[in-house]
Amino acid sequence: MSNTIRFAIVGFGNIGRRHAEHIMHNPNTALCAVCDTNAAVTAKLPDGVAFYDNLATMLAHIKVDVLCVCTPNYLHEPHTIAGLKAGLHTVVEKPMALSEAECSRMIAVANETGKTIFAVKQNRYNPPVQEVKKLMAANGLGKIYMIQVNCFWNRGDAYYAESDWRGKRLKDGGCLFTQFSHFVDILYYLNGPVTNAQGWVHNYAHLHNTELEDTGSFTLKAANDAIINLNFTTCAYQKNMEGSITIFAEKGTVKIGGQYLNTIEYQQLEGESLPEINISAKSNDYGLYQGSMSNHDKMIQNVVDVLNHSQPIMTTAEEGREVVKIIEQMYAGAEVI
Repeated sequence: MSNTIRFAIVGFGNIGRRHAEHIMHNPNTALCAVCDTNAAVTAKLPDGVAFYDNLATMLAHIKVDVLCVCTPNYLHEPHTIAGLKAGLHTVVEKPMALSEAECSRMIAVANETGKTIFAVKQNRYNPPVQEVKKLMAANGLGKIYMIQVNCFWNRGDAYYAESDWRGKRLKDGGCLFTQFSHFVDILYYLNGPVTNAQGWVHNYAHLHNTELEDTGSFTLKAANDAIINLNFTTCAYQKNMEGSITIFAEKGTVKIGGQYLNTIEYQQLEGESLPEINISAKSNDYGLYQGSMSNHDKMIQNVVDVLNHSQPIMTTAEEGREVVKIIEQMYAGAEVI
């Protein structure tokens, strides 16, 4: 018999509402409360869900098990720590935080309180990613030689006008945190840590509304000696173009492609071929723009599986911290041109 896991959400924007949708559709979870500084979001609040405009007040008044932190990037650390100290497990949207040090402080509080941080990395559930993960875990590719990661998306003026934190250096952190941390995560998930990074970044088309780069190209060295090339831009004309990872290795070449790592686009393998996978309609669609694959239902189910059935966490806080560490390495090794 599974216990119903009770959730609260802080931050009820696009991603907070996505969490709410899947919490309400899961038979083993219940959404009890939402906190947001914008009272207008009450118009989109499901019936029977309490609303608060102050996190401390909500945490003092509600009885729940899990807090979903869906606020802007720079608030992930304080809101996660507040939830943990209130005795709640926390689900933290990407990026886990804006520095390795912030992540370490969050983990320290989780250890002190005996509560769990679930880092949201929903692209790990993409079927093509899972197939390549199994292939690599079984040494089906042998030694990894080179990996190419391409992230070619579009973010127009409407996207930045929608929220005042987007594009701000101290609140957003940069494209690698806000748009492309999922791709850095899949790189880490499949191939492990990075030991060196250097590259170039530039703001070509967003000088009027962001303080950050919109384009970059990096060369990384992995701990397993693979050479990695990672290219990104939010300047793809009018719409998202591609999100892909290509792996060149001793026993084969495989490309996870599509717009959101949603297809096995190419494979030439020594052993058996991977299943033909082409998922075309599962991106997070926010109207003005599209995001990564929508697997938040699986993420919520993972919380249930961990808390009710002691199953493994899909993405631990320590793994979330490693992704932030790689992004910090990249920005530290970047030259602005």
